[in-house]
Amino acid sequence: MIERIWFGEDRPARAARAALVPIERVFAGVSGLRTLLYDAGWVNGRTPVVPVVSVGNLTVGGTGKTPIAAWIARWLRDHGGHPAIVMRGYGEDEPLVHRTVNPEIEVVTGADRAAAVEEAASRGADIVVLDDGFQHRQLRRDVDIVLVSADQWTDEIHLLPAGPWREPLSAARRADLVIVTRKAVSERAVDRVNEVLARVAPRVRRMSVHLEPDELIRAGGSERQAITELNGEHIVAVAAVGDPAAFFKQLEAHAAVVHPLAFRDHHKFTAADVARIAAAAQGSARVVGTLKDVVKLRQLWPRGAPALWYVSQRVVVERGVGGVEQLLETALRTRSTRNSPANSGPG
Repeated sequence: MIERIWFGEDRPARAARAALVPIERVFAGVSGLRTLLYDAGWVNGRTPVVPVVSVGNLTVGGTGKTPIAAWIARWLRDHGGHPAIVMRGYGEDEPLVHRTVNPEIEVVTGADRAAAVEEAASRGADIVVLDDGFQHRQLRRDVDIVLVSADQWTDEIHLLPAGPWREPLSAARRADLVIVTRKAVSERAVDRVNEVLARVAPRVRRMSVHLEPDELIRAGGSERQAITELNGEHIVAVAAVGDPAAFFKQLEAHAAVVHPLAFRDHHKFTAADVARIAAAAQGSARVVGTLKDVVKLRQLWPRGAPALWYVSQRVVVERGVGGVEQLLETALRTRSTRNSPANSGPG
């Protein structure tokens, strides 16, 4: 229902958005005042004890933030850093995803992100990737990366609750880098987003990546298959993510006959949900979900049900890799200048 209101083009969806505009204006006013206080320097964030690379959104979910944050953490590790992922830990899925994708990288959760960064440093981290940190301005960051989804892009931008935007697009001006992500749409859709960003935030570097389905991995085991194995299969696809439609389109692009089951983002699966999924999958070759879903589903998955698989995502840089590498290299070079808890006080 929420997605229909936000993205629907029919008359009821447009009427619902119009009805929510007064509340949207209140939200915009409160958000704008907060932004003004920080931008004017009347409120200052805390300086963290180690460099922080923030990866965040302007919208509510669906941009590919978790795989991008994991990819950046791996890059920092591979280039001599000892990174940790710090996140609020809303829901159980995202910390589990990070621990599955990068088991050797610490994941620290906490509503107080400054305290979580200090905890990460105490565990040996010398640089932190802050997952979902763009609006968390109480903590200063060395690199601010914001993601914009080409799959969810519309020219009609509405803030919460009339639309999925946490901040207006102009907020991208305070980022060091904007990454335009795509999952199922064409490169032309990415071009459209870049055209708008070039007008709204012309001085901010931009980069485009394709979050591409990589492999099929069986839950709880080591069995892997090429994504092309889906060709012609009837599968039940489960997605409790910010943009389930993009995931279903990715599977269909590999010639799978998809029977979709979408749940709200961060949905906590129950035994009844699992029974419903397993019943829908009778006669199907397998059930396929995102890793974010499967880390939760596998604990409840019944014996005798079709096999449970997830799709790994590969980050394919299509344009602008040099910009992010320069920013990350600079962040790595600042590690030696901040190694004392004394530097964590207010800036």
